[in-house]
Amino acid sequence: MSASGSDARKSPTIFLIAAEESGDRLGSGLIKALRARLGPAAKIVGVGGRHMAEQGVPSLFPTDELSIIGLAAIPKRLPMILRRIRETTDAVLKERPDILVIIDSPDFTHRVARRVRARNPSIPIVDYVSPTVWVWRPGRAHKMRAYVDRLLAVLPFEPEIHRKLGGPPCTYVGHPLLDELDTLRPNDDERKHRLAQPPSLLVLPGSRRSEIKRNMAIFGDTLRLLRAQGVAFEPVLPTIPGLLDRVRAAAADWPVQPRIVVSDDDKKAAFRSARAALAKSGTVTLELALAGVPMVTAYRVTEVEAFIARRVIKTSSIILANIILGENVIPEFLQQDFTAEKLAPALRDILADTPARQRQVDAFARLEAIMSTGGKPPSELAADGVIAMLR
Repeated sequence: MSASGSDARKSPTIFLIAAEESGDRLGSGLIKALRARLGPAAKIVGVGGRHMAEQGVPSLFPTDELSIIGLAAIPKRLPMILRRIRETTDAVLKERPDILVIIDSPDFTHRVARRVRARNPSIPIVDYVSPTVWVWRPGRAHKMRAYVDRLLAVLPFEPEIHRKLGGPPCTYVGHPLLDELDTLRPNDDERKHRLAQPPSLLVLPGSRRSEIKRNMAIFGDTLRLLRAQGVAFEPVLPTIPGLLDRVRAAAADWPVQPRIVVSDDDKKAAFRSARAALAKSGTVTLELALAGVPMVTAYRVTEVEAFIARRVIKTSSIILANIILGENVIPEFLQQDFTAEKLAPALRDILADTPARQRQVDAFARLEAIMSTGGKPPSELAADGVIAMLR
């Protein structure tokens, strides 16, 4: 232990690792909650992005270089990834924190955690966000017990899943989107805008460079088909600053130029006013569901990845809202079904007043109760879990 028990409690050192945008946001909320509980004397350091940096925790290195997706993208960037894993591990061991918190991105953060545990077993390790053991590779749950002391789950069914699979002790702390309900849901004027003509259509191709490259052309073709069929809409495309130039270039030949928004405030405003969405499957689909925006989702990976996925995925849907609700209310078009010819009619259905649209609206109304944390913000519950594990 780097300090006496009393000194560690007065001014603990907490090391956070968040390797991607979603984890960076979680880390930012956790930092706020920890500082509210522990006071300014607490030392918080680590690896993260712009949101954690805004909370006074600059990153050891730029994490946008880790935002890769797909097996095909890994080999050429593997030396850099391995170097960053070594550097992060060394930084943790040098700091000798009172606790290490790894946030999401298990391909990176768990490799660091295993190395830290092997070289200094006295450092408690908390994992904030469970790997998707309920989708594939369930054996990971039991293996995590060797290097994760406490798992903080953001989905309500995960503690029971880990109990059944022999995973580490797991507590549901709530999804961070529950903190944002007031900014996601429309006021009276925005509710009217959802009914206005032409309707606002959110277009969400992804938040990684490879996803922009993979998805933008087909999304553009889908809008072209809709327009050719006489469907009126105004596309709005939220993105992040680092992808703005790529998104603009990829949308340059779209038949209807999208209004591209970058700031969080503009993104939330777009969600509140949108009639429907075309989205790459991922966390954003849960954000849309909690905002009450019906959607059509799509996802495509390489054929090698698809071959592997068909043999290991254990769920009937990859959409979080579908899994939480226990029914596949959101249509998903995967691999060979990810075509403009299939996406366009599905989108036309949810832009209009149809049973398909109403089914999603009714299902989304149940989500908040299923995901409830009893009124305490998820970031505060996560901070409670971290503080409880401080050595």
